[in-house]
Amino acid sequence: MKKVVALALVLVMAMACGAYAKTFVSLATGGTGGTYYPVGGGIADIVSRNLSDVQMTAETGNASVANLNLIGTHQIEMALVQNDVAYFAYHGKMMFDKPFKNVRAIATLYPETIQVVALKDSGVKTIKDLPGKRVSVGAPGSGVMADVQLIFRTLGFKFSDMKTDFLDFNNTAQRMKDGQIDVGFVVAGFPTSAIMDLATMHDITLVSFDEETIEKLHAEYPFFVRNVIPAGTYKGVDKDTTTVAVQAMWVCDADLSEDVVYKITKAFWENVEDLYKVHAKAKMVTLDTALEGISVPVHPGAAKYYKEIGLTVPEVE
Repeated sequence: MKKVVALALVLVMAMACGAYAKTFVSLATGGTGGTYYPVGGGIADIVSRNLSDVQMTAETGNASVANLNLIGTHQIEMALVQNDVAYFAYHGKMMFDKPFKNVRAIATLYPETIQVVALKDSGVKTIKDLPGKRVSVGAPGSGVMADVQLIFRTLGFKFSDMKTDFLDFNNTAQRMKDGQIDVGFVVAGFPTSAIMDLATMHDITLVSFDEETIEKLHAEYPFFVRNVIPAGTYKGVDKDTTTVAVQAMWVCDADLSEDVVYKITKAFWENVEDLYKVHAKAKMVTLDTALEGISVPVHPGAAKYYKEIGLTVPEVE
C-alpha cells in the first residue's frame, strides 16, 4: 500500500512539474551603446510577461556577425541582426566561410541607419571626404565593417586610403572623445546612445551621402535604401542628414519548434505597444513592415501567425 501511495505521489509531482515546465529561450542582442540591447530587452520582457510557459532572456552580444555565428552553430535560440548580414550568413558569403542554412526570420523591426559621425573640426562633410582621415570602420568581423566594405567598394575607396581603426560603437565614441579619431561608422537605429553621449562632450556632425552614391549602392546591393536622420536627433546637428540604411531583423534557429515560435510571435505582436516605451526607434516596429526586407526564410511558426492575420509571407530561398 505504501508503495502505491508513493508511486501516486511521484506521478502527481511529475504531472505538476510538466504543467508548469517552461521553455527557456535566449535572445542575443548587442553592446550597451547600441539599439539592439534595449530593444532586445523589451522583446524578452514582453514575451516572458505574456507567456506563462516561456522564459526569454536578452543577452548582450557582439551584434550581427557574432550573433549569426551563435545561431548557425546552435549555441543560442534567437538573435537581433542586420538583414544584409543574415543574407550573407545564410548563403555563406562575405565574412562567413560556410552557409548557415538554419537561420530563420521572425520579423524585420526597424531601419538600421548607416550613421557616419565626424568631429566638427575634422573638415569631413560628405562621404567622399574620408581619404586621409582617421576613421573607425567597425569591429573586426562585424556587420558595420561589412557594410563599410561595400560602401567603400562602391566609392572606389580602400582602407589604405585612410588611417583606419577597427572598433565597436563604444570604443569608437571613446577614441573620438580623446581626439584620436576623426570619423566613426555606426550602424544602428537612431538615436544611438554612444553618439548621444559623444555629442554632449564634443561638437559633432553627421556625414551625408550624395544621391549618386546612394543610387549606386542600392543598384549593387538592394538592401541599402535611402534614409534621413532628422535635424535635432543629436545635440548640435541642426539639419537633416541623408544617408542609407539596412533593416534590423529578429531571427531564430530553425530547430525551434513551430509551436514555440508561433506563441512567441503572437504574444509579441499582440503586445508590441509595450516596446514603444523602451526606445524611440521601437515606435517604427509595426506589423505593416514586419515582413519588409526579409532576407532569409521565415520560420514556420512565425509564418503561421502572419498567415492567420492575413499577411502574405515572402518565399525566400
